[in-house]
Amino acid sequence: MDGKKRGFTAEVLATHYGKPDPHGALNMPVYQNAAYGFPTAEAMELAFTGRTADHAYSRITNPTVEYFERRVRQATGALGVTAFNSGMAAVANLLLTLARAGDNVVASPHLFGNTYSLLASTLADFGVETRFADMTDPEAVAAAIDGDTCAVFLEIITNPQLEVADLTALSAVCRAAGVPLAADTTVVPFPAFRAREFGVDLEVVSSTKYLAAGTGLGGLLVDYGTFDWSLRPKLARAAEVYGVAPREAFTAKLRREVHRNLGAYMTPQAAWQQSLGLETLEVRYARASRTASEVARALDGWPGIAAVHYPGLPSNRFYGVALRQFGEAPGAMLTFDLASQAACYGFLDRLQSICRATNLFDNKSLAIHPWSTIFGTFSEQVRREMDISPCTIRLSVGLEDAEDLLADIRRALE
Repeated sequence: MDGKKRGFTAEVLATHYGKPDPHGALNMPVYQNAAYGFPTAEAMELAFTGRTADHAYSRITNPTVEYFERRVRQATGALGVTAFNSGMAAVANLLLTLARAGDNVVASPHLFGNTYSLLASTLADFGVETRFADMTDPEAVAAAIDGDTCAVFLEIITNPQLEVADLTALSAVCRAAGVPLAADTTVVPFPAFRAREFGVDLEVVSSTKYLAAGTGLGGLLVDYGTFDWSLRPKLARAAEVYGVAPREAFTAKLRREVHRNLGAYMTPQAAWQQSLGLETLEVRYARASRTASEVARALDGWPGIAAVHYPGLPSNRFYGVALRQFGEAPGAMLTFDLASQAACYGFLDRLQSICRATNLFDNKSLAIHPWSTIFGTFSEQVRREMDISPCTIRLSVGLEDAEDLLADIRRALE
């Protein structure tokens, strides 16, 4: 390699198994089982107490899931990667590892519906306060942080508002306050966005999206080991308890306590599918994001469309920061506004090839009306406060040709 760093896909493909496969299989087999045998009682003790890397029970570790985690870790340069059975499980494990009663989280009000509900309702019942702040205003974020703030949390491109915050500026605020920066990076995947380079300490990803491409559920929690947990005494104790360096305190507490106790580990079948998805992630994302950019530019100014929202449009107010962080095609999701909610329903009903469905970044293109579905259980007041509009259609762009998608949209607008 002459010292040259390999690309994302090459790193994924070059990742070795933890142990040699007895048959020399090129793809990691699916270890679809619950428990593992041991040659001696002492070997069993060492595995159960974490003094060896041997597997004991698949709710805690599994060879197929471990290999998926290893591939993500090698391709991203992370300290630790933990795979869960959904993106929301990854978010929940992140927050439950960070927060204690009396702590607060400074978060964007522009969050996925269940993430918002987890913060505003579920964690509030356990004594964790959420302070919603405008992530595009670093001074407002700084003002919301105090000595009890356990993290700043946001989505790198919000869904469906498509707001983009300056991560470097937010990272500087967090560093000055001694608080970790945590981000949901689902909208732009690993090959196109290196979270660590923009100061993100902890990253959550719904691997249900680009990696699984509609085949199943999953979530990832990535710890880059960049935060000094000695600044957060409540979590720093984990380093002492588990005998690790301070920068490893978060992953130690997550892996040896929180994830074990919550039981939301990824299944081996999902890990096998998503490990294969990693191998083609870079090429699939390149196509889908280019198509999304092409569709957004084509729709901008079309009759019947009141506005197109996509941070890759030069006219978008987030274009500059999105270009700097994500490149010319930031994600494979865009939204557009029609005249009314009734117009949105009519449009969806007339679609012929774009699927009426939730989820993002399936190989198939998907359209949904967020106001009445994803956020439909929230009051109108809360939806307005979250800047959700009854006139908005969200389009997740898949692998179809742009011309075919535009033809379907044109028919549905008539």
